Amino acid sequence: MRCRLALSIPLLVFALGFASSAYAGEDSQIAYGKKLVEKNCARCHAVGPGGESAHPDAPPFRLLHLRYPIEDLQEALAEGISTGHPDMPEFVATPDQIEAIIAYIRSLTR
Repeated sequence: MRCRLALSIPLLVFALGFASSAYAGEDSQIAYGKKLVEKNCARCHAVGPGGESAHPDAPPFRLLHLRYPIEDLQEALAEGISTGHPDMPEFVATPDQIEAIIAYIRSLTR
């Protein structure tokens, strides 16, 4: 019994450390996504958890999931979003940027 306990404690510590590093990775990805949308989208869209969009045709990011399945944005971001509101600038994202932006948008709906 004591041997099992001695083996269980290091495994538990490892599992907790792994879980916390996974959350830390997710948090840094969300932070990167936030930085990207603040730089590229915030002049028209409300990109935070509250507020109204500056452009009347630009939906707030926190409400995008009500209009579109968030996964559908992955392809649009990869190919370059050139539609949306009429004067929306084209934005093409790398795969890492897409993952970060999607993670950030999902974080707004929690």
